[in-house]
Amino acid sequence: MTEDQTREDALPARIPIFPLSGVLLLPDSKLPLNIFEPRYLDMVRDAMAGDRIIGMVQPLPREGRSDKPAVYDIGGAGRITSFEETKDNRFEITLSGLSRFAIIEELPVTTRYRQVIADWDRFAADRWSEEDAVGIDRNRLLTALRAYLELAQIPAEWNAIATAETGPLIASLAMICPFGPSEKQALLEAHDLFERSRIMTALVEMALLHRASGGGDDQGGDDHKIH
Repeated sequence: MTEDQTREDALPARIPIFPLSGVLLLPDSKLPLNIFEPRYLDMVRDAMAGDRIIGMVQPLPREGRSDKPAVYDIGGAGRITSFEETKDNRFEITLSGLSRFAIIEELPVTTRYRQVIADWDRFAADRWSEEDAVGIDRNRLLTALRAYLELAQIPAEWNAIATAETGPLIASLAMICPFGPSEKQALLEAHDLFERSRIMTALVEMALLHRASGGGDDQGGDDHKIH
């Protein structure tokens, strides 16, 4: 490993967090974000001047619209790999997922955005090992997914989905599918790819049954498009 690679792989103890319900970031995935709130404009500016790392976390359920909601203690961190400033003073960025992290403590700060001490060791496998797709029932997942997308009338590029590698496919589905925050968190915290695929399949099958029984859409998922 070169010195540059070591420096690139090193993860800081202190990171900013961006609480956003229903959004997760998994390793080796891409998350586009539209930044417009002043505190998060500050966060992006500071990140761009430093290591470009931001931690995505979800507020806990029933936290309402608090300015400083309690958050889940596990999130996903990414590095800003695309940045554009718009004419109306927004930032359009892309985070490339690096690793999950556990929050050790939230820091008292003078910045308008929140910062935490992150524990990376718990998720070291996110960075150093390739996930194994052995044992995953891909056919069952794809069968349920196709039926769900058709019933929910969610546009999808099915050929791309069907031919995608299992690991990236499941990560993309976990990030894009319109599940609730607690379901998203379960997908984020899954121990490995097999466990994440099991949870994903169960969620899709439950959503399919819910819709088929006339339960309607309680996730607001019809506005999503899967690529």
